[in-house]
Amino acid sequence: MLIDRATVEVRAGKGGDGAISFLHDKNTEFGGPDGGNGGRGGSIYFVAAENVNSLFSFKHSKVFIANDGEKGMKKLMHGKDGKDLIIEVPVGTAIYEEESKRLLADCDIPGEKKLIARGGRGGRGNATFKSARHRIPRIAQNGQEGERFRLKLELKLAADIALIGLPNAGKSSFLNLVTNARAQIGAYPFTTISPNLGTFVSKEYKRYVIADMPGLIEGAHEGKGLGIDFLRHIERCRVLLHFVAMDGSEDPVLAYEQIQEELKGYGARLEERPQLVVASKMDEEGAEERLSAFIEKTAIHPLPLSTFERRGFEEILEKAASLVEITPKFPLKGEESEGFMHFTFEEQEPLFRLQKVSPHTFLLSGKGPEGKRKEYNTTTDQGVMQLIRYLDKIGVNEELEKLGAEDGDEVRLLDFVFEYSR
Repeated sequence: MLIDRATVEVRAGKGGDGAISFLHDKNTEFGGPDGGNGGRGGSIYFVAAENVNSLFSFKHSKVFIANDGEKGMKKLMHGKDGKDLIIEVPVGTAIYEEESKRLLADCDIPGEKKLIARGGRGGRGNATFKSARHRIPRIAQNGQEGERFRLKLELKLAADIALIGLPNAGKSSFLNLVTNARAQIGAYPFTTISPNLGTFVSKEYKRYVIADMPGLIEGAHEGKGLGIDFLRHIERCRVLLHFVAMDGSEDPVLAYEQIQEELKGYGARLEERPQLVVASKMDEEGAEERLSAFIEKTAIHPLPLSTFERRGFEEILEKAASLVEITPKFPLKGEESEGFMHFTFEEQEPLFRLQKVSPHTFLLSGKGPEGKRKEYNTTTDQGVMQLIRYLDKIGVNEELEKLGAEDGDEVRLLDFVFEYSR
């Protein structure tokens, strides 16, 4: 069975901490700072691989973690960068951020790497803080945390033409006739339980990929039947071949309208793709009369097809190929702009928040203060002063005063606690 969806978590590596070190050498009377920088954390890339055809390998592998950068060392030695992690996915895999459902990357070009989670920057060693005024720095930076995401992977088949229609409309028979596919055929609903692919070569020796979609039923876009699981595969297809059976098993007009509603209900502008309507099973008794009635009611002139008599398929393929050549690529569902490589989710929120949790205790939070707390090494007095100066710079003291803080009140920032002073 085709595994075309998976949920995984990716964690880029943390940057290595910078070192606090001073040169100790018998030949050097006054050794200066020589702490090196930490290495960069490993990043996580996804790459489209032609030798991978499903997301089956992600069924059990749920968490992917890149290596952390190494810590800086003495004698100005920098820590080693963490090794990047490269994850192979099938060509046609769309990568979404699970919570926001925004599209991060579209792995549609074989061999192209997409950066998904960046590794954290390595911290600066104390040697980089040396200056004319600050000759003996006892401070270093901690490495930054790497990016973390929960991802939803969806394989959307990279086909040029999609065959759509109600169950038993003749799609699988057509695919077997014109390509090297061997799709299962039978006179019962949902014969096709997973998409089938085939290729044909035009008179101009161009190759086209055709995807046979499982039969849709009414309400498929809401989760009924098998169609909802495979409507996503139509998103990449530039041309739709809409099969309407003329054998009398279904009202052709109602069958056509039903499929059109399912395309609109799913979204992703599926209904805007060029369609060729195919009147299949024209060898059945009464097919000509039903075709005439269909044309009269809809003003649509389908292309007649009889796979039993092998009649009509050459014209259908020729017109479909011509449409593919002039039809541009459609954006995927959730894609707002073309050419993107990476999307970082940073919500528009205040730099910090202060909450009074007791008469003399305040809780400080927010991406600004929390990020700097992790960055600054507060095991030294200089590191503490650096963090305090940053908090004052972004207005934490002013906000505490507005909230009625008094001298000696306690302010908590993660595991760091300090006293408020006017």
